[in-house]
Amino acid sequence: MSLPTTQGKTLPDAWDYKGHPSERSKSGGWTSAAMILGVEACERLTTLGIAVNLVTYLTETMHLGNATSANIVTNFFGTSFMLCLLGGFVADTFLGRYLTIGIFTAVQATGVTILTVSTIIPSLRPPKCTRDSTTICIPASGIQLTVFYLALYLIALGTGGLKSSVSGFGSDQFDESDPEERSQMTNFFNWFFFFISLGSLCSVTILVYIQDNLGRDWGYGIIACAIVIGLMVFLSGTKRYRFKKLVGSPLTQIAVVFVAAWRKKHLELPSDPSLLFNIDDVAEGLKMKTKQKLPHTEQFRFLDRAAIKDPSVIKANKWNLATLTDVEEVKLVLRMLPIWATTIIFWTVYAQMSTFSVSQATTMDRHIGKFQIPPASLTVFFVGAILLTVPIYDRLIVPIARKVLKNPQGLTPLQRIAVGLVLSIIAMVAAALVEIKRMRVATTNGLTNSPTAQIPLSVFWLVPQFLFVGAGEAFTYIGQLDFFLRECPKGMKTMSTGLFLSTLSLGFFLSSLLVTIVDKVTGNKHPWLPDNLNQGRLYDFYWLLAILCCLNLAIYLVFAKWYVYKDKRLADEGIELEESEPTFH
Repeated sequence: MSLPTTQGKTLPDAWDYKGHPSERSKSGGWTSAAMILGVEACERLTTLGIAVNLVTYLTETMHLGNATSANIVTNFFGTSFMLCLLGGFVADTFLGRYLTIGIFTAVQATGVTILTVSTIIPSLRPPKCTRDSTTICIPASGIQLTVFYLALYLIALGTGGLKSSVSGFGSDQFDESDPEERSQMTNFFNWFFFFISLGSLCSVTILVYIQDNLGRDWGYGIIACAIVIGLMVFLSGTKRYRFKKLVGSPLTQIAVVFVAAWRKKHLELPSDPSLLFNIDDVAEGLKMKTKQKLPHTEQFRFLDRAAIKDPSVIKANKWNLATLTDVEEVKLVLRMLPIWATTIIFWTVYAQMSTFSVSQATTMDRHIGKFQIPPASLTVFFVGAILLTVPIYDRLIVPIARKVLKNPQGLTPLQRIAVGLVLSIIAMVAAALVEIKRMRVATTNGLTNSPTAQIPLSVFWLVPQFLFVGAGEAFTYIGQLDFFLRECPKGMKTMSTGLFLSTLSLGFFLSSLLVTIVDKVTGNKHPWLPDNLNQGRLYDFYWLLAILCCLNLAIYLVFAKWYVYKDKRLADEGIELEESEPTFH
């Protein structure tokens, strides 16, 4: 691929699909971005359209227990988000964003197709059965579960690859050096959030209704068609897309620093940091980026060995010699890890909204007149809370916070995360209290022995827990994203998305672990999470989560007080943040 030129109307850092310098007038812009937004809307429709109503499919169609079904859903979510790290690594290092999106969208479409087929062929699901206190339903067999898991984790793999690259590829369609296109890029991210929300709303309303009333085959079939159409629309824009060079994965840089430091663990650290190899130095055979030079810090000094020039090494390479700035960038990431770790528990609370909260809804009165609300459609209050919280924060909270806290941006990222963590505690307290009330009504009406009986209690009692978690997500999600984008080194910006998505992933996996432990510890005599929720103690599980959230909040506040923002640390060293970073090889 030849180097791009700036002659005429071509862009300095983008190519077309043939490898030629990309022409501004014939590539990129809103036309290209719209096709990318379309595939993202289909991805959100697919993932949420399956996951949000999956627990009812597993309990009612596959005849699995509540705890098992909840773990399958949270493991699916967790795997999807964790695979975003793999997708980002593949895109940055090998395939590029365009091919990653195309290939993984096709993988996702394959998974949805298999899932749809499994709902049509009778032998791929257990016989129909109505769950009650006397009937024992036959659970799904090994073959049936194998097909189901194959479909589900192909969808997870496709989601991980697609989600990791779609926002980045969309931003690639705009030239940051052009004021007009830079403004359009800002609008692109606004529309990106809008399309995510639109896909979510369609999933929890229209698709859930179709799945519950017309059948899973219709619901999943529509999703399969949508993702295929999205892929076709995406591919149709190939000639208009702008393509950027592979920059390599920041995970590689972290590995390089640790490997180089380990290899030289026997060497003594120099007392003067200026003796360490840095970006101002020139080493034969070593290719490197020009980055913003970072001041040396004493913390994590063992990593400084990666920048020691080893006289026994004849020819240096990146695996035995890193720059001091590379080392300091890795240190920046390490300093963020306590904040990263203490935000995981929020997503464990979030996971309950698509598992046990939906299971609660199936036992309650869901009627509005003659219309019966699908259990999973209560998630609409969750999505609505997110959409309402963002403008309320922008119009009401920010002006007040500016006056009180004297901070131009309102709440800092760490303060926003703290608000989200507090709301998660309130949500679990509300969930526990509502579950206690639901159990009392079930006991009073003699319905504890029937897992399918409708308890005369309105499902809208569950709305507060959805609203609190939804509002909490608006604070935590944006706070985390702002924090990781701001604090990640400029040369490792793709790391910010990976760190953020990994907290979601680990939050779902933590939910699965907690459910498994609680299910084992409470046993069969006094189970908290039995197949018949009317005989369980789900409220104790919610109290447990509330207590864990309180402990986590206390630890988070300690780390948040300890943390020093990168711009303040650099300002203390007399170094200004750079707006851009030229590169050379």
